[in-house]
Amino acid sequence: MDNVKLMQGNEACVEGAIKAGMRFFAGYPITPSTEIAELSAQKLPRYGGRFIQMEDEIASMAAIIGASLTGLKAMTATSGPGFSLKQENIGYASMAEVPCVVVNVQRGGPSTGLPTSPSQGDVMQARWGTHGDHGIIAFSPSSVRETFDITIAAFNYSEKYRVPVILLMDETVAHLREKVELPTDEEINIYNRIEPSNIKQEDFKAYRVRKGNTVPTMTPFGGKYRYHVTGLAHDETGFPTNNKEEAEKLIERLVYKLEKNIDDISLYEEYRLDDAELAIISYGGTARSAKSAIDCLREQGIKVGLFRPITIWPFMENKVIQLGKKFKKILVVEMNLGQYVLEVERVASKYCDIFRYGRVNGKLIHPDEIISKVKEVYKNA
Repeated sequence: MDNVKLMQGNEACVEGAIKAGMRFFAGYPITPSTEIAELSAQKLPRYGGRFIQMEDEIASMAAIIGASLTGLKAMTATSGPGFSLKQENIGYASMAEVPCVVVNVQRGGPSTGLPTSPSQGDVMQARWGTHGDHGIIAFSPSSVRETFDITIAAFNYSEKYRVPVILLMDETVAHLREKVELPTDEEINIYNRIEPSNIKQEDFKAYRVRKGNTVPTMTPFGGKYRYHVTGLAHDETGFPTNNKEEAEKLIERLVYKLEKNIDDISLYEEYRLDDAELAIISYGGTARSAKSAIDCLREQGIKVGLFRPITIWPFMENKVIQLGKKFKKILVVEMNLGQYVLEVERVASKYCDIFRYGRVNGKLIHPDEIISKVKEVYKNA
């Protein structure tokens, strides 16, 4: 069976990206994301694509923005401090509405931190790393096969909503090797950007949003239409504006084009939640430990279930509120000292008790630790 493979998470990311249509990659090798750059360099030329090793992370992000503007599906990958360096240009891509995919295989920080160890310490940086108000999409896969699928989804959502999409992996998944059965081409849905049509050059406005839509169509540089792109606040033509009404209208659209479509963007898994008395919320590689802990706790008669957000941003506020109303206790497990839990507390703490478990020493959280924490929660309840 040609579609059954033993793959690493980073390898699945590249395979998914190419399947989604990636034809340009720019990056700077950094552990634990390096295999993504290496494999992209090997594979992209076979599909007519291009790989460039840039001089740094800032230039890498700028390069994929430029490639995307010319009509190519583009991706970069990095880890830890490299993700910090990309933030200014992630903001540019958000403002200029340039589709692109940014993979961040998280590692312990701050600064160069723990280069070869797992972490989930960039959850808030993914949301608020660049300045100003804007929407952002970030996904966190838990398995090798899911990394393949979610990488494709990242490209699709990026094109659909014209936003940079962040794939928040952790080293646990990136370097995990699993047997996976890949889908056939017929089973994969690919979303390609919508270009304007039947518009004269003199009537063309690059950022005009048609009535009923929240996202403008996009035409490649060097193509049929000429237009301006800037990181400054701009009007429908793309040229800078200081008009307060136009600026506010633009920023609100950048935020609400995702908020209004959150049901479309929200991806998640529920595991043994139906009859649970306590809900664990966990994501990425840590959710795998949570699942094992839940199975052990169930054997001991303790009814626990898992809510696993795949979409980390936009935050699934309504879904978490529902969990808060249904369960008296929610335990958030993540490899940091409390990031996603802050959002859970913000929306659900008035309905139930919120607990957290995490650490930052670069060691994956073991199921036994979650079991102990759950029993501690019950003991102190």
